[in-house]
Amino acid sequence: MIIIFLGPPGSGKGTQADLLQEEFDDLKYLGTGDLLRDRKEKDDFTGNKIAEVMDEGVRVPTPVVFRVWMDKLEQFHQRNVENFIIDGSPRTVREAKMLEEALEWYNWEDKRVLFIEVSQEESTKRLLNRRICEDCDEIYPYTKKYKDMDKCEECGGNLITRKDDNEEGIEQRWRWYRKEVKPVVDYYEGKGVLKRIDGEQSIEDVFEDVLKATK
Repeated sequence: MIIIFLGPPGSGKGTQADLLQEEFDDLKYLGTGDLLRDRKEKDDFTGNKIAEVMDEGVRVPTPVVFRVWMDKLEQFHQRNVENFIIDGSPRTVREAKMLEEALEWYNWEDKRVLFIEVSQEESTKRLLNRRICEDCDEIYPYTKKYKDMDKCEECGGNLITRKDDNEEGIEQRWRWYRKEVKPVVDYYEGKGVLKRIDGEQSIEDVFEDVLKATK
């Protein structure tokens, strides 16, 4: 079972991916952001370039992203991993088609595409209030459980506001979402494999719908 999460900024894809992994012990995670952060730690041209581009808030180009995908997919195949989440990709229709070819290459056919919908207004409210760990990048939504925390549960790092979680940065991400990611949603919907989920419910209710969509 391959689960692809799509959604606009602040839709809660990462939170739902975490909950799914807690629910299913054998469900692995392939997050483009995590892969790129790991790759930028390697002291070579590509690692340094990724660090430079990400620090500027610029999108890493598809060929570089696809390379880190393929390395991870090869690891999964060697370890006989058959169930995993893809979060943060595909970011364009081109990437969606490349990902389909990659999954076919490894004979992974059981694919579900879940689109978590939220309005720009709700997205903005969430992103302005959320915090991340400055050490491991774990995201903490502004909910009753987390709003009074100042240290990361995972590593003990300080919780901070991401520098582009501001009105201007959020608007820029929405422009990119409408231009690049929304066509990916339309592409999968046209193929009849997309399931829409109301992301403006509580985290728990969204998760119930996510579970239903994976069956």
